[in-house]
Amino acid sequence: MSNIVNPGSSHETDVVIIGAGPCGLFQVFELGLLDMKSHLIDNLDKIGGQCAELYPDKNLYDIPSRPAITGQELTDDLIKQAEPFNPTYHLNQLTSKIEINENDILLETDKGTSIKCKSVVIAAGAGSFVPRKLPAEGADQLEDKNIFYSVKKRTDFQDKNILIIGGGDSALDYVMGFQGIAKKVSLVHRRKEFKGVQDSVNKVMSLVDKGKVN
Repeated sequence: MSNIVNPGSSHETDVVIIGAGPCGLFQVFELGLLDMKSHLIDNLDKIGGQCAELYPDKNLYDIPSRPAITGQELTDDLIKQAEPFNPTYHLNQLTSKIEINENDILLETDKGTSIKCKSVVIAAGAGSFVPRKLPAEGADQLEDKNIFYSVKKRTDFQDKNILIIGGGDSALDYVMGFQGIAKKVSLVHRRKEFKGVQDSVNKVMSLVDKGKVN
């Protein structure tokens, strides 16, 4: 069971990790091997960073030793790996102050939590993030109904017609990930070239040639 504490309290530890995504979670393990205790701060209301928030049910193909693993599966594995070292999580909070003193470092969050430590690890990835939303009138009224910025469960889209907008790795991965689930998958990108890795581009183009993607 993860040790998630309520905001507004004071703590003291060896290391504070800013960011509770995959890199932050693995830092707990590495620091634990050195007998160092960790507290993690994250602005999301869950552990796992972007993997848990944006890609929980999307296959990731670039994790060592795993041919394919979803964002949530990766998060769960890292949480389990960190558990023996008893990390403490401060969620739904932003680090608002870092004060370096002679003998310690003091961190404060926007929710009134304060933590004294010896070292700080910044594992914030892209930092506090929000989806790049569709700039169309009335689009906000369709969010989580017809317009989605993340996919929690691919099976929620069983036998549906899906339009994916984008040309990066996530868009291409979703095109492949919805094969055999969605009734029809269409991909829209503003240019002919894609930003995703070439292997994914080749696979998607093969699906287009086979008539499985529009």
